[in-house]
Amino acid sequence: MEEEKKNFVPPEPDFTFFVTTLSLQASIALGQIANPATSKTEIDLVQAKFLIDTLGMLQDKTKGNLNDGEYKLLENLLYDLRSIYLSKEKGEKK
Repeated sequence: MEEEKKNFVPPEPDFTFFVTTLSLQASIALGQIANPATSKTEIDLVQAKFLIDTLGMLQDKTKGNLNDGEYKLLENLLYDLRSIYLSKEKGEKK
């Protein structure tokens, strides 16, 4: 295990990896994916909203600076996450 840590080379940082990581965290907070630390599926709408809003802020701040693939990825991630969030929020209010 120690040897694996020494040989680990992190990926080069890029926009796609960054927004995908944030969307994965939002999916965990929305209960779409089990939390890898606890193996439990839990819903935390406050954290989900923060992460979705963060992705939205990135979309606003990077407007005009993304290539087509990055733009479409972020647009699709936000659409999906916002839809799931609204569905979960409505379910919580019932």
